[in-house]
Amino acid sequence: MLLESLIDKATQVNKKTIAVAAAEDSEVIDAVIDALSRNLANFILFGDEEKITTILRSKHFNLTPTHQLKIVHADSVSMAAELAVKAVSSKSASVLMKGNLPTSVILKSVLNKEYGLRTGNALSHVAVFEIPEYDRFILITDAGMNIAPDLEQKAQIIKNAVTIAKAIGINQPKVAPLAAIETVNPAMQATMDAAALTIMNKRGQIPGCIVDGPLALDNAISTLAAEHKGIQSEVAGNADILLVPAIEVGNALYKSLIYFAKAKVGAVIAGARAPIVLTSRADSAESKLYSLALALCSVAE
Repeated sequence: MLLESLIDKATQVNKKTIAVAAAEDSEVIDAVIDALSRNLANFILFGDEEKITTILRSKHFNLTPTHQLKIVHADSVSMAAELAVKAVSSKSASVLMKGNLPTSVILKSVLNKEYGLRTGNALSHVAVFEIPEYDRFILITDAGMNIAPDLEQKAQIIKNAVTIAKAIGINQPKVAPLAAIETVNPAMQATMDAAALTIMNKRGQIPGCIVDGPLALDNAISTLAAEHKGIQSEVAGNADILLVPAIEVGNALYKSLIYFAKAKVGAVIAGARAPIVLTSRADSAESKLYSLALALCSVAE
């Protein structure tokens, strides 16, 4: 499974508009130009108009007025965030994208009670990885939003990840709540939560997927490791979604895959009224493009 296929999938849906908050960033503009060249989406760029225009011209982009690209000036990054969120809230755009501004600033607008994008559900970070020599996508959640989720939050994080998985064609995703061991140990909260999530899934409280845990990482993704330990499970060795117990685990796993395994990734924030592309400044233009495609595939019709 290749992330490039998500770009193909995104081009086949009705063209959507992406609102970019504080778009005055070279890597963001690279992703926007690439997306425009692939006829992926239309864009509204909110931010410092002069800086955005300068970056576009430095990349020899044709600034002829077009319905595909609109620039809206904002005097500050907080105003850019507010205007971008309002564009999505009013359905002038379908996806929100973070540009050159702190995450806290854009989330403040997303969570605004008057015009924000909250649904009452927990927001969570869902990353889709294309790993060399691996035969399927691996989704990791939550590596960038929830610090130490409790059981209720973990259930919602799974539901958000399942929604994203189904949007990219994984109809009955297998979910592995990760822990250091495969047995339930009252001294290790991750194992207790994993067992509870497994029961909740069997009772229909977490629908649309198969949850089984606790599982250590090797037993979640390797059938050989699972067989060696005698683990009999529909999920063991075949997990599509890895639910991490805390943000430190997710952060380390996420970056290990990129820097050690040379994996490619696209990621979104799920659980809001629209997908949010909340990439890091360290993310490449390619990752930003994959994240845009993932978000577009995830837009509810």
